[in-house]
Amino acid sequence: KIHTLIPVCILYCVSVLASFRGTVQHGLPLEIGDTFVYSLPQGIFPCSYIHLKNAHIKNKGQFETVIPTEDSVITEMTSTLRDWGAMWKRLYVKNEGDLFHRLWHVMNEILDLRRQVLVGHLTNDRMKDVKQHITARLDWGNEQLSLDLVPRREFSMVDPDEISVTELFKLMEHRHRKKETPVPASMHHLFVHVKSLMSSNLGEELEVFFHIYDGRENRPLSERFFVRLNKNGVPKSPEKTERQCTLFVDLGSSDLRKDVYIVVHIMRIGRMGAGEKKNLCSIQYRRPFGCAVVSIADLLTADSKDDHLLKVYACTTESEWYQIHENIMRKVNSRYNLSGSNTGLAVSLQLLHGDIEQLRREYMVLFTRGVSITKKLGFSDIIMPGEMRNDLYMTLEKGEFDKGGKSVARNVEITVYVLDIEGQVMKSYVAAGSGEPGGDEYHSFVLYHNNSPRWAEQIKLPIPVDRFRGSHVRFEFRHCSTKDKGEKKLFGYSFVHLMQEDGRTLPDGTHELIIHKCEENANLQDSSRYLKLPFSKANLPGNNQAVKGTKESFWITSFLCSTKLTQNGKDRHLSYTIVGLLQLSMDLLSSDRSLTSRYVTELFPLFFQVHIINLLQDSKFQHFKPVMDTYIESHFAGALSYRDLIKVLKWYVDRVIDAEHQDHIQQVLKATEYIFKYIIQSRRLFALATGGQSEEEFRCCIHELFMSIRFFLSQENKITSPVTQTQAVFLRTFPAVYGELLKIFTVREVAGFVRETLGSLPATTHAECPLEAVKLHCIAKTVESELYTNPESRCILLPVVLRLLQTHMQEQRDLVMCAHILTSMLSLIRKDDSVTTVSTATAEHHGTVLLSSCLLALLRQMSDKHYQQLLQAFTSKDDLRDFLLQIFTVFRILIRPEMFPKDWTVMRLVTNNVIITTVLYLSDALRKNFLNEKFDYKVWDSYFYLSVIFINQPCLQLESFSPSKRKRVLEKYGDMRVMMGCEIFSMWQNLGEHKLNFIPAMIGPFLEVTLVPQPDLRNVMIPIFHDMMDWEQRRSGNFKQVEAKLIDKLDSLMSEGKGDETYRELFNSILLKKIERETWRESGISLIATVTRLMERLLDYRDCMKLGEVDGKKIGCTVSLLNFYKTELNKEEMYIRYIHKLYELHLKAQNYTEASYTLLLYDELLEWSDRPLREFLNYPMQSEWQRKEYLHLTIVQNFDRGKCWENGIILCRELADQYESYYDYRNLSKMRMMEASLYDKIMDQQRLEPEFFRVGFYGKKFPFFLRNKEFVCRGHDYERLEAFQQRMLNEFPHAIAMQHVNQPDQTIYQAEAQYLQIYAVSPIPESQDVLQRDGVPDNIKSFYKVNHIWRFRYDRPFHKGTKDKENEFKSLWVERTTLTLVQSLPGISRWFEVEKRELVEVSPLENAIEVIENKNLQLRTLIAQCQSRQMQNINPLTMCLNGVIDAAVNGGLARYQEAFFVKDYVVNHPEDGEKIGRLRELMFEQAHILEYGLAVHEKFVPQDMRPLHKKLVDQFHVMKSSLGIQEFPAYVRASPVHFTNGSPRSSCRNSVPNIISPDGARVVARRSPLTYPAVNRYSSSSLSSQASNEVSNITGQSESSDEVFNMQPSPSTSSLSSNHSASPNVTSSAPSSARGSPQLQDKHKHSRENSCLSSRERPVSAIYPNPLDPAQVNTHKQINTQTMRATFSSWSLDSVKEVNNTQFSDTVGKLLCPPVPPSSLPPFTPSPTECQSAGLVSNSPVLSGSYSSGISSMSRCSVSEASGTEATTGDHPAHQGPTMPNSVSSGSDELIRRENKTPPPYSVYERSNPRRPVHLPHSLSIPPSVDPPALPPKPHQLRTSSMKLVPASDPRRADGVPHVPRPRPLPRKVSQL
Repeated sequence: KIHTLIPVCILYCVSVLASFRGTVQHGLPLEIGDTFVYSLPQGIFPCSYIHLKNAHIKNKGQFETVIPTEDSVITEMTSTLRDWGAMWKRLYVKNEGDLFHRLWHVMNEILDLRRQVLVGHLTNDRMKDVKQHITARLDWGNEQLSLDLVPRREFSMVDPDEISVTELFKLMEHRHRKKETPVPASMHHLFVHVKSLMSSNLGEELEVFFHIYDGRENRPLSERFFVRLNKNGVPKSPEKTERQCTLFVDLGSSDLRKDVYIVVHIMRIGRMGAGEKKNLCSIQYRRPFGCAVVSIADLLTADSKDDHLLKVYACTTESEWYQIHENIMRKVNSRYNLSGSNTGLAVSLQLLHGDIEQLRREYMVLFTRGVSITKKLGFSDIIMPGEMRNDLYMTLEKGEFDKGGKSVARNVEITVYVLDIEGQVMKSYVAAGSGEPGGDEYHSFVLYHNNSPRWAEQIKLPIPVDRFRGSHVRFEFRHCSTKDKGEKKLFGYSFVHLMQEDGRTLPDGTHELIIHKCEENANLQDSSRYLKLPFSKANLPGNNQAVKGTKESFWITSFLCSTKLTQNGKDRHLSYTIVGLLQLSMDLLSSDRSLTSRYVTELFPLFFQVHIINLLQDSKFQHFKPVMDTYIESHFAGALSYRDLIKVLKWYVDRVIDAEHQDHIQQVLKATEYIFKYIIQSRRLFALATGGQSEEEFRCCIHELFMSIRFFLSQENKITSPVTQTQAVFLRTFPAVYGELLKIFTVREVAGFVRETLGSLPATTHAECPLEAVKLHCIAKTVESELYTNPESRCILLPVVLRLLQTHMQEQRDLVMCAHILTSMLSLIRKDDSVTTVSTATAEHHGTVLLSSCLLALLRQMSDKHYQQLLQAFTSKDDLRDFLLQIFTVFRILIRPEMFPKDWTVMRLVTNNVIITTVLYLSDALRKNFLNEKFDYKVWDSYFYLSVIFINQPCLQLESFSPSKRKRVLEKYGDMRVMMGCEIFSMWQNLGEHKLNFIPAMIGPFLEVTLVPQPDLRNVMIPIFHDMMDWEQRRSGNFKQVEAKLIDKLDSLMSEGKGDETYRELFNSILLKKIERETWRESGISLIATVTRLMERLLDYRDCMKLGEVDGKKIGCTVSLLNFYKTELNKEEMYIRYIHKLYELHLKAQNYTEASYTLLLYDELLEWSDRPLREFLNYPMQSEWQRKEYLHLTIVQNFDRGKCWENGIILCRELADQYESYYDYRNLSKMRMMEASLYDKIMDQQRLEPEFFRVGFYGKKFPFFLRNKEFVCRGHDYERLEAFQQRMLNEFPHAIAMQHVNQPDQTIYQAEAQYLQIYAVSPIPESQDVLQRDGVPDNIKSFYKVNHIWRFRYDRPFHKGTKDKENEFKSLWVERTTLTLVQSLPGISRWFEVEKRELVEVSPLENAIEVIENKNLQLRTLIAQCQSRQMQNINPLTMCLNGVIDAAVNGGLARYQEAFFVKDYVVNHPEDGEKIGRLRELMFEQAHILEYGLAVHEKFVPQDMRPLHKKLVDQFHVMKSSLGIQEFPAYVRASPVHFTNGSPRSSCRNSVPNIISPDGARVVARRSPLTYPAVNRYSSSSLSSQASNEVSNITGQSESSDEVFNMQPSPSTSSLSSNHSASPNVTSSAPSSARGSPQLQDKHKHSRENSCLSSRERPVSAIYPNPLDPAQVNTHKQINTQTMRATFSSWSLDSVKEVNNTQFSDTVGKLLCPPVPPSSLPPFTPSPTECQSAGLVSNSPVLSGSYSSGISSMSRCSVSEASGTEATTGDHPAHQGPTMPNSVSSGSDELIRRENKTPPPYSVYERSNPRRPVHLPHSLSIPPSVDPPALPPKPHQLRTSSMKLVPASDPRRADGVPHVPRPRPLPRKVSQL
């Protein structure tokens, strides 16, 4: 559809009806609901999209506002609904469904109401109701959405500019009080809806009675509500809702207590016994069934009708039925049984609040459908005019009856009748309760065989007043027989008169009635016969002892609630209503004069003082005041009464001073208001009747009356004087007289009366006098009265008001009330009013702190002239200084967040507008009077402090506002932050050299200002830092103070959420530009760069902390920031704080090992000294020794939880040494036991070996600490590659998974995206001697395989040159990548950055050697375990043998022979001669191992596996034949296989030279702890007829833990596996670290060709064990052993000290040395790499500063033991080995690198354990006959005791090396402790 475009050439006000994108030329985009004015000369939008409307423009110009001339309520609805719309959608996103739906309904309701208002067809009353409803809904929604409180006046929003600040304050306060503390309703009502009784044993009709019961006083509070239920337990008349629902009305606030209950009694209608069989008798009885009780306090928290299922208790003892509810209340209900397991009364209960008329309006449906009203016993707390009530309540209490000649007790039933004066039964005047209509009679329930029954059954007798006289109630007693006839036999009766002869009704209370014998109903037909008889024993004459002595009696309790009848014969007048008394008394006063004079002294005090006027002061009769006012205005006719009333009142006033008793006078003065009402009305009637006669006489009388009043008010008396109390009584009622006087006198005359009266009060009184508070209340009512509102009278009253007010304010008394008075006074001042008087008064009392609205109103009214007058009024600089300090303090108080409620944004904006206007005026005075030689630091500091707080107010942060709210604020006030920022900059520039006084104090506050996200403010304030740097450079020659303060404040401010990336860039660019021409440019650039880098890390940290769960990002970011604080900033306290933050993160993530390493950082900063430490973080004040002890114990506990028990043992030993040195044997014993328990856990408990993954983070979208870096991560337990990939992609949901393992190019590095590159890597253990030693349990080895790992490896197979299709092994090379980390794993994080990459190519021959060597090692291990019976079954050995033999038979080893043993290869590769020989030896060695293994296997193989064993033996002979082996070579024959029993104490290890070159590096073995204990996971190449299988087997298909247990051959169990192997079935349910996992989908999927991404598909060496690393294989180069001197650092905030210790020994730095069994081989000269491994690690913390981790420079003692521990000694000659060629990475480079790197203090192993030399691999030859090695020394002997020195000559020292004592650590300062 094509719309006509409007050619615009004049001004239009437009309301948009539909949104328009503005896609046409010159098109203006429109949003539905917009209102704007335009005057463009071309068509800009379709005319059908807009609606022209009237409007006016306010504040024309740049910030003009278009205000439609429509109802303000409609405008508010439009803007509010627009704001709600966006927030409503966010509620859905936040899953706040309840509020989402409620708000949706309210929005629809408001839209419907808006349409009604817009149509304009509503009446005024209806329009008022609709607007009230709209504003209520708007306020509800604003409150639910935490929006601002809207000030209103009569449903319309109030413009703050149109009213005074005090008036705005009062409006806000009124609305806030109404919202926060709604006026408590004085009346409460309980709605009850009976639904059903759920029980399994029903079958009879039921009667249910509800009433409210006071458990404290044990009495009912209401009458009963009666519901009939049918046999099914549901109401009998479901169509009559009034019989199911009731409203218990008129409950007072005192009735809503915990001990007020809803009591339910249930009666059944049926046979006498519930279990009786049916008989011919059809008579039914009312019998007890059950009782239920619920506290009314349980309903107070219910907002809506709640359904309750009340437990029904059955009383087994009927004699206790009358008190069953009381016993249930007291929890003595064990004697009662529940009526059934599923018995309950289903009811709906709801408390309603307000008067009954309000409920009729709010719950119209409730009253329309019908609800019965259940009244309260007695009158309600508030009695309404016209209320009529006449109810008599009787309670059948108890009876005493004789047996009547029967052998058993009677079954007594009472029948109640009401009879009139003629003896006729009154119809429908006996009611069991509300809900059911009244009946002619009432039958009580029957208690079985009980001659002393107690009923406690209440009935209601609503008898009309005119029928009360002569009426009586008759009670007939019948015995109910249980025989077949079921007769009810009459045996007696009682009666009671309702009214006595003198007109008094039956008095309330208990009455004991006489039971008259009667057995015939006929005797009761004529009531006149028995009415002459006595009815109550209390009224019997004294001579009638026969009746008094009878045992039979009947007790009832009566209670009358009547507005007409009385029970007091002396005060008959109380039977009249208040209005009746009023009419009677005033008629007496206004009638005949003689009658009046006769009664004036009697009737006036009687009627006015006691019974009328003062009754109206009671809240119970407050609703009668309008009735009295109406009577005075419309019905009072005493035209002459005023003369007598004036005389009487004056007579009382004149006697105030002399009267001894003031009670009667005070009662008269309490009624002053109404006395004046009668006086004025009487005078008006007289003047109207006589034409104004006696006017002067009247005025004279009034003047005389006020003279008497002023005289008695002017008397000064003692505080306790009765006159003082009488003065207070009059002042309380005096302001109510003003309005009456204005009806006759002029405004000035009345003002004169008031001024003179108030002025007569004594000026000097005691502060504790109660009259002072009454004075203020009188003044408050005066300024709020109509009299003060008039400007003419205000001028007359103002002096006396100010005088009284000044007195209180100067004495600092009742300041709150003074503030209320000032608020009322100032709310009357308008902009155009003169405020000279007020401002002068303010100048006099400028030191007085007024409350907010008063001061703001004054300041808002002041103009330039007033400010000048105010400042000129100060005669001295000191006075001006004090004023400025006080006004700045007041302003700081006014802008505190707690000053106003949170939603008072309108009030806060007005306050800030006034403050900034005032500050602009006062800043000139500050510059003129307190600068240069008159400089005053305190005033300027107060000014800057106020300015900073002003800018940082939450209510001024416009960025957090909605767009519409932000627009409104900017249009009305602008951005006040920028205005104040410009003022700060201007004032700063005026300071000159005085700026130095504010450096560095103002750096933090100004930095906080610059972090406000307002570009203009930042551009203004950031240059101040350049100015500070410049002035500090001039003063000190550096700006270290500026740097330190900036860094300290940045952390705290940014952690609060302040600052952003834009600020970092702006800070950097502005300051760099500013310092370009400075002489100190270089140091300035360094400072700016440091601060900028800190911002980067802090922003990353804050962003990471916003995430919900703890993940790697949070931990990595914290580690980065921690390192930065230590290495670059040297901030010890911040460093320690982030240590503990990181510790908490680890604990939350259950990274207990990492948590221990983290806390160890702090532990190492402490010494074992008694230096006292202050309270810090969560640590109490304690000594350094105590804190270090606590840290040690905590770390040990976490190491224990992380199953890193070896590290915990070291700390236990250190603590034990300390305890032993202090002879604390108790704790020493505990520590030794703890250490022993850790050893037990090592041996008994199983540990999982984690996987390790290399992760690359590429792209600019990653956080700074991750961007374009690669890390190695330690996976979680059971976490494999696919799970880890998914976890990383979940942490970085926007990242793209790279599908290759090649290093990315620069396009990836610079991309505006996130790329993740993940693949698994294998750890290279450092402790090779432990791993290679035979007999060391796998539980011990498993720790060293995956702990203290610096290097990791990844292998990728490839073909170099031409690929031989017949034998691919000829060209199959392996590309081996070694990654070296900045820190070892595990550490303070689960991942560390890769510091160095090394690439090595492994030749095909070297690869073959590795494969066979690894398989041989696996075979030896399994055979040894089988021999030592460490295996529970032989399956692993069977599978391994089967795999190797099967592969060899099918050509595996033959392929190696074809590839490397042929003449062409030997000729072309002469350098590989030794390697070929080594391969040949390994092949023969494997055959020999297999032969021995088969022999062992035959010994242990079970019978059902014998056929398999025979097959293996046959295949082995085939294998030997295929290899051409007839007999083994000499060196093999001479060395038959020798296997140990697994014990290190009985094992002998021989080494044969390793002929593999360093290039042929081995891979590291990693074994899942869920595999069989002695089975390592290896895999090797396979040589099959299919090339693909051969290649895949060689490229690293590893065996899983479950494959080891499978009896079937597996393609991954042998180094020469065959393609005939069976599928790897699993017998262990544990997952394997090498098991293949399904591919990921979509962008997370990795191609299967990328074998590096899966453990199962990665190359052979990627998961193989590597006993010898390339860097460690070069063990045959001799070097001179030297002992390195250790250096340790003592670090604090003050300095970094480096002390060389020439006496360094192996005892230094061994904080955490894992208990490694020592090698049994003699030491040999290590290679250069081994030299650094043994002793050159972490010797120099100075050299570690260049590394990004940078942690170790902080530690006190980052050293390891010297290389001398492994050096050659005289007793142990070095082992000489053949010289081998170097690897790709030379040993010298490795030495330099490792020398320059200090391991971290949290690296438990590296700090204390020297890297042991790597021993040559074992051979299978017979070991030489040497003595078995001695028992390994105890682990704690590996380091020297710090408490006992052993001299070198001591024979106990085996090595003869002098013992060097542990150097005492230098004392140092830990400033934060």
